[in-house]
Amino acid sequence: MRSLRAVPVPSLLAVATVLSLAMATPAAADDGHDGFTIEDPRIVESSGLAASRAHPGVYWTHNDQDKGAYLYAVDAKTGKTVATVTMTGVGAPRDVEAISVGADGDLYVGDIGDNLGGKWSNVWIYRLPEPKKLVDQSIRATQYVVKYADGARDAEALMVHPKTGRIYIADKKEDGGSLYEGPARMSASGANVFKRVGATDLWVTDGAFSPDGEQLALRGYFGGVSYTWKGAGKMPAREGRLSVPIQRQGESVTYTPDGTTLMYGTEGGRSAVTPVEVKGKGGGSDSSGPGSGSASGDGGGMDGGVKTGAVVFGAVLLAFLGLKRLSRRGSGTRGR
Repeated sequence: MRSLRAVPVPSLLAVATVLSLAMATPAAADDGHDGFTIEDPRIVESSGLAASRAHPGVYWTHNDQDKGAYLYAVDAKTGKTVATVTMTGVGAPRDVEAISVGADGDLYVGDIGDNLGGKWSNVWIYRLPEPKKLVDQSIRATQYVVKYADGARDAEALMVHPKTGRIYIADKKEDGGSLYEGPARMSASGANVFKRVGATDLWVTDGAFSPDGEQLALRGYFGGVSYTWKGAGKMPAREGRLSVPIQRQGESVTYTPDGTTLMYGTEGGRSAVTPVEVKGKGGGSDSSGPGSGSASGDGGGMDGGVKTGAVVFGAVLLAFLGLKRLSRRGSGTRGR
């Protein structure tokens, strides 16, 4: 996946820490949806997050590049991994970036990253039943081949609508990407073509539907946007900004099962999952409310709704580095 690099890292982390302490931290929900730290030393690149439907208080995550096709069930009370699932029947995953729970209760895993910036002819989605018992086990997954109607692209956000079961992908572009819709029924025997439904104006690293399917939350590194869902084939309506917390490298987001809280995750060892209470329907602030403004058109990922704190962080970061530099992690194409 594409990542933000800071040189030197310790100094940048110090800057981020100072800013985090100096700024107001989004309040956690009052209903027990507390944040937690992922304690498993194997999980150093948590790129996706999904709240379990079968096991309250458990969150599924994964590394974006791992030594196998692994999913990890993490207990939010302790931050410890309570089960490791090995997916079988999918070959060697290439760049796993997202996970979502579908309308059928199955887990949908997006091997949709493209380290070459949109050069791979196709990517994959894996579907498997969420295990009834949280024990280490192997589960056979169904593999779907995914192509885009307008050509290959890098993506990190996969969302399954909780009512219709339709799959959506938001691609990742610094100057603002697009939302793509999959076919009404996925085929395991042929390519599934995803079609563009509209622009996100956001450098998207993950997304999630609210449990009732009425809102879509998309996040970037420094901000996010809430949308009102308009149905299949239609671009959702921008509703407002999301209060995305400052994180080392914000990569994931999911709603709690009751829809009251958005949980934000980041990459890194012992990474924190931070709760932000949903205010209003989708957690977005009214664009006409205090502190609001028009969408930023200068790079989407700093996003179409950057909070003041994110702007401060970005300004200090740029001043510290002198130049923001994006690097692509080298990764060759693996056949399957």
